Amino acid sequence: MRSKLLTTLTLLLAGIALFAQTPSATWKVKASAEGDGTYVLEFSAAIADGYHIYGAGVPFQGPEVELAQGVTPEGPLENVSEGVEEDGHTVFYDKAAYRQKVRAEGNEIQGNITWIACREQECGMPEDYAFSVPAKPARNSAGGLWALILEAILWGFAMLLTPCVFPMVPMTVSFFLKGSSSAAAGRFKAFMYGLFIVLLYTVPISVIILLTRLIGGEAVTVDIFNWIATHWLPNLLFFVIFMVFAASFFGAFELQLPSSWTNKADAGADRKGLAGVFFMALTLVLVSFSCTGPIVGTVLIKSTSGEFWAPMVTMLAFSVAFALPFTLLALFPSLLTKLKSGSWLGGVKKVLGFIELALGLKFLSVADQTYHWGILDREVYLALWIVIFTLLGLYLLGLIHFKDDPERRPLNLVKLTLAIVDLAFVVYLIPGMWGAPLKALSGYLPPLETQDFVLERFQTGTAAMTENETDDPGTDASLPPLRLPHGLYGYPSLDEALAASKETGKPVFVDITGHGCVNCREMEARVWSDPAVLPLLRDEFVIAVLYTDDKTKLPEEEWITTEGGTVLKDIGRVNSYKIKQRFGVNGQPNYTVLNADGEQIAPMRGYDLDAGAFATWLRTAIP
Repeated sequence: MRSKLLTTLTLLLAGIALFAQTPSATWKVKASAEGDGTYVLEFSAAIADGYHIYGAGVPFQGPEVELAQGVTPEGPLENVSEGVEEDGHTVFYDKAAYRQKVRAEGNEIQGNITWIACREQECGMPEDYAFSVPAKPARNSAGGLWALILEAILWGFAMLLTPCVFPMVPMTVSFFLKGSSSAAAGRFKAFMYGLFIVLLYTVPISVIILLTRLIGGEAVTVDIFNWIATHWLPNLLFFVIFMVFAASFFGAFELQLPSSWTNKADAGADRKGLAGVFFMALTLVLVSFSCTGPIVGTVLIKSTSGEFWAPMVTMLAFSVAFALPFTLLALFPSLLTKLKSGSWLGGVKKVLGFIELALGLKFLSVADQTYHWGILDREVYLALWIVIFTLLGLYLLGLIHFKDDPERRPLNLVKLTLAIVDLAFVVYLIPGMWGAPLKALSGYLPPLETQDFVLERFQTGTAAMTENETDDPGTDASLPPLRLPHGLYGYPSLDEALAASKETGKPVFVDITGHGCVNCREMEARVWSDPAVLPLLRDEFVIAVLYTDDKTKLPEEEWITTEGGTVLKDIGRVNSYKIKQRFGVNGQPNYTVLNADGEQIAPMRGYDLDAGAFATWLRTAIP
């Protein structure tokens, strides 16, 4: 009896070991997009000889799919292939196919499929296969690709009006005003300026996409774009460049590249000075990253999701449209050289100098906000603008002049019109010193919460506070630690916000933002302040504010080491990494809503100035 028991046990263990050593099936998984964030997962299994697998829905025996966070099922697992009916159940031999409809928020769909394989009357232990497939959009038809190209072209033109790109308009005009040795040379330089802009956008991105294809998406990051847009070094460099150009326009010195640089650039007379043209194009591309970064990030996400040609074609279309206005601006001054030069040309340069002074402050402000230096708060920024544009108005009226200006500058209609517009702008700025929101300039100005004094009538959103509450979160332990625009407060991490959510029962509004994000400031000024939105944010949500560019160092126990071995030590880089891993986005602004358990209950929402749609989106997430 004992020997029979040992024999049976040995055979059973041998069978289990046999099952454990060799997988009973090999699996392939792919995802097909249906639109609106839904996908169909297709599971196909090649079943080993002698084994069979049951169909979906068979109790205790059929395969089951477990999905990772951020992926939710839309219906049950279903059989696709036809099997054999045995004892009222579907059984598959040789091969099996199943399908599962899901909704995915990120750019990857991950999970496990678990199954039990049987041979004759014996069934093995459960086996599982971990899968990870890109959640990429449906393959574009020719019409779909053209739609993407058209959208990219429109974005390229729209970028001209953004706060981080528009400052380069006067710099481009002034740089090319000095003209070239001939009209043909001027046209050639203008063409090369546009070509350099296109190449500086498309070539690096194409290389990154190629590396993504060869190495893998996880090996490629967009840290370099964040560094260019928010680090103190490039921002201070751009600030200095703008100040140097302004001083040159005011007549302090003649700004020229060293002759050795231009000589090395090209020996041909028609192409002499291409080094300077390339420098201007490089400056434009680097400066514009604060606004074009989200578009570049979207292209990179597409590339890490398996797309190859579409992102490069899209970026090419975007860069051509983006470069075209600047090419025309470069071409126009070269045509002006045909006209008789005179004092008007010097006057144009002086006006551009004032504009460069004002717009260059934006880069110093980005560094100041990112590193919390506190040297260029909102009222200081506004005071400088008021002084600069007042001086510009006085210059246009002929009340002040520079040493190289003619003694008599008659006031004509053009100067008078410009002076009226300029001084009206100054009048518009003045209430900002007492806290007026100045929504039209929200992308240029530091956030309102950096202002020391705000007149009571401008304190939007504070009406719901009690008499014991103040606008200083440090004096009231019941308030979250971060002071936000419009009397709102938030938490600097998801963990703190989720803990508050459990206590209050309110969902968490996640604000993915940046100190140097101009579009974030516009959203806060134009959308958050809307009467349909502000009460919802104040009363119905706990707010988590995740800055992706904050350079504050974290304690060592909060550092994160990435899969590639990089150690992330500051708030911004840690937040960027967590956001990319959890939500599949790497741009800002982006918004979503989580419940108290950390589950995403609203789709990701980006930059959109439609306050009504934003309010509707918020209401759908309120329990």
